[in-house]
Amino acid sequence: MSYTVLAHSVFAQVFSERRMLIAGLKSSAMALSYLSTYGLEKAMPPKHTMNLASRGLTFGWCIILLGALFHPSVQAATEAAERPKIGLVLSGGGARGTAHVGVLKVLESMNIPIDYIAGTSMGSIIGGLYASGMPVAEIETALKTMDWDHIFNDEPPRQDRSFRRKRDDDLYLIKAKPGITDQGELKFPTGAIQGQKFDLALRELTLPISTTTDFDRLYIPFRAVASDIETGTKVVLSSGDLATAMRASMSVPGAFAATKIDGKLLVDGGITDNIPIDVVRDMGADIVIAVDISSPYMPAADVNNLFKITLQLTSILTRTNADRQIATLTEQDILIVPKLGNITSSDFSRSQEAIAKGFEATNAHREQLARLSLSESQYHDYLAMRNARPPKGMPVVNFIRIKNDSKVADGMVRDRLHQPIGEPLDPLLLQQDLSNIYGLELFQTVQYDIIEEDDQTGLLVDAHARSWGPNYLQLGLELSSDEQGENSYNLGLAYLRTGINALNGELRIGSQLGAEPQIAGEWYQPLDTLSRYFVDTSLSYGTYNISLYDGGQNNLADYRVYDAQADLALGREISVYSEARVGYRYNTGKVELQTGLPQLPEFSFNTAKLYGRLSFDRLDNYNFPNQGWLSVLEYMSAREDLGSDADFDQFTLRASKFATVGDGHVFGLGGLLNTTVSGTADVQDRYRLGGFLNLSGFTDNSLSGEQAAVASALYYRRFKPTPILDWYIGGSLEYGGVWETKQDIGNDGIAAGSVFVGADTPVGPVYLGVGQAEGGNNTVFFYLGRPLFY
Repeated sequence: MSYTVLAHSVFAQVFSERRMLIAGLKSSAMALSYLSTYGLEKAMPPKHTMNLASRGLTFGWCIILLGALFHPSVQAATEAAERPKIGLVLSGGGARGTAHVGVLKVLESMNIPIDYIAGTSMGSIIGGLYASGMPVAEIETALKTMDWDHIFNDEPPRQDRSFRRKRDDDLYLIKAKPGITDQGELKFPTGAIQGQKFDLALRELTLPISTTTDFDRLYIPFRAVASDIETGTKVVLSSGDLATAMRASMSVPGAFAATKIDGKLLVDGGITDNIPIDVVRDMGADIVIAVDISSPYMPAADVNNLFKITLQLTSILTRTNADRQIATLTEQDILIVPKLGNITSSDFSRSQEAIAKGFEATNAHREQLARLSLSESQYHDYLAMRNARPPKGMPVVNFIRIKNDSKVADGMVRDRLHQPIGEPLDPLLLQQDLSNIYGLELFQTVQYDIIEEDDQTGLLVDAHARSWGPNYLQLGLELSSDEQGENSYNLGLAYLRTGINALNGELRIGSQLGAEPQIAGEWYQPLDTLSRYFVDTSLSYGTYNISLYDGGQNNLADYRVYDAQADLALGREISVYSEARVGYRYNTGKVELQTGLPQLPEFSFNTAKLYGRLSFDRLDNYNFPNQGWLSVLEYMSAREDLGSDADFDQFTLRASKFATVGDGHVFGLGGLLNTTVSGTADVQDRYRLGGFLNLSGFTDNSLSGEQAAVASALYYRRFKPTPILDWYIGGSLEYGGVWETKQDIGNDGIAAGSVFVGADTPVGPVYLGVGQAEGGNNTVFFYLGRPLFY
């Protein structure tokens, strides 16, 4: 090593030791005092006086240097400057990369110093955390306790979604919705996973060094390797935000959305440099310890479908550049290749097994590694020079900044943050707030950073608008069939535009073809940044069937209803769990007889109602809940003074409760009560009943009455015959019916039940089963789409 580097290291230690500095200053002061006492400055010419003074000062600094050379910390700096620099290279490989933790455990146990780290993909995650000062034991604990299924799922917990977005589940439209440009071209996300939860997890782990933007100033100098998706070139990240750099390095194309840094769209570094040996050499490493955990090639016989072909192509791409890097290793370098067997890049549940494999593989190289070991005292001094990770105390937040590139007001983000100013950061509270903001479904990601301005620490929240929004298309398909030959289908298409104005007004226009054709439009306009108050207006036109029965189960007539509706409501979103609204609803149309006695009437109608509704929704899943509850209470009053043909009042109560018992056994209780409180409801305002879980032995909506009620008990349990979908098997017991008067409710009710299997698929829930009801009513049913579940 050069004398310049050695001198720099020595002086750094000198100035870090207060006692040595004081000693030097005292020596210099004594020299000047000596000159002054004996009056030599008068006896000698100024030139000689200055020479003596200069020599006195020099003498003082010599004392510093002489003492420093024998000081342990300076001796350690000298030894560090003289010994070869060791660079650690950690390759990418997804879950296989957790083996790197086992490697680090052995290196630490052997007192091997690490001077530089370069990592790719998962190697950048482990390497970056270690370089940040995080102890190996804490990294291992984080990997062990992390809920990987949760982290790699962008969907916020349903409970955290706004109440408005929860109501999307009432539709049978497919949840995933591509964007659409003004020219009519479809737009899709740049990855299946946007990384919202993954980013937050990395951010929490790197909080102690969140204000360090120069990776050379981490506890170990560090580099993360990514790839520029535009040019296909390698990008070495040496500064910026550590969590973002690690995230960019692991952005597997197609799986993770690309990360934008300095105007570049970055993806997984494994594409260009999966084992960045050249990077750590450029940092100054004399000896390289490289760890290769990349996936091996699959035998040709196993490459037998599209997914495996894609995996094989990825392996070829990363393996080729990895082999080029490995070829540059010299005799003094060490290559460690853990034998990970069939642990795949997605087997994060097997992280403990992978860590053990990494430990075992590194142990096999102990003889080679031994020459790099330091003595206990030397390693202790090395750790002292490297410093320790700062205390875990949270930074105090003196201000909050919002970065928002969408059209909605910054207040839509700021007013949902509850972090107190002047108080330490509350990570759990912040993550809950960010999850609620993300639940608005306006932003691609909502991340935070700790920043410093004017010697104050602040919180920066970055809400990045969806790259494929704010115009979306949605498709939906609803099918049902039974053994009586009753078949029904509805095909839906909807356009959704969000973030129309600063308060996030939105427009939805939809059409439906099939058994119940319809066209509808809705404008939903929040009135404040917290979306607490809103105006909701809608127009629709559609047709549907109503069947009339006598007091029993004998069909008297089938009507076709043609209905145009206008609705205006003013509401209050009480929380993400509840909403209250009052409104005016006007229906006009006609009722035509399809089957039945010719003397039965056909007529036109006008119905004008005032209504109030209170809704609650705390279900964790709308199709197959594990826990939570849902309820709706609505009172409607039709009056001639408002434009209605007749006066009548109706009340609706719908409720359900779910809980998981033991090992995945889900039990649910539900109830439905629809009653005409006063007056007489004509054909178009009667309640319909029948279908799966609504007297399962009957076909959909085959019963009607001015009163309707059902009580049900439900059981199901998840099972997984295939690795792709979650399947459920269960059954139900139901009791209810339809009646013409309130006094008859509950009399001569109908017992029914079902046995079914179901699956939560990307295009909606699927149900297949058999239903049976009293009176010899039996169905074999199939649903793709939303049945009347509650």
